[in-house]
Amino acid sequence: MRKFLVVLDDSHECLNAMRFAALRAAHTGGGVEVLAVIPPDEFNHWIGVGNVMREEARERIHAHFEVFAKWMRDKQHVDPELVIREGQAVDEIIQQIADDSEIGVLVLGAGTTNKGPGPLVTQLTKSAGSLPIPITIVPGDLSKEKLEAIT
Repeated sequence: MRKFLVVLDDSHECLNAMRFAALRAAHTGGGVEVLAVIPPDEFNHWIGVGNVMREEARERIHAHFEVFAKWMRDKQHVDPELVIREGQAVDEIIQQIADDSEIGVLVLGAGTTNKGPGPLVTQLTKSAGSLPIPITIVPGDLSKEKLEAIT
């Protein structure tokens, strides 16, 4: 089965990337893998605090994931899987692609502000030529109707 890898973060454009991945998976018989990356701890010297912060981050990720997962299961009949990694986002995305041979497409949402498409899109498109899979970049301001029409 081919899986669409989509990154779960707090960005607005994440929503369209999730929708696109779920719709494509539903239409092609694929799956969705949702990757959340916890950035490196700035409090490594405070082991107890770092562990608490890490656990709180995991709880937030699970709660955020469940919102998307419920929609995917109920509306698209796709049962997504969640992967949580710790480190730098770009490095962890590339490593997840290397670790899971079933991933066939990386789906990223592009920001709509004057700051550009977003750091993940900017950084990952620089290495797109050496990635083993294609990247799909979903514009952050596409309507639900437009997304449904193109998937």
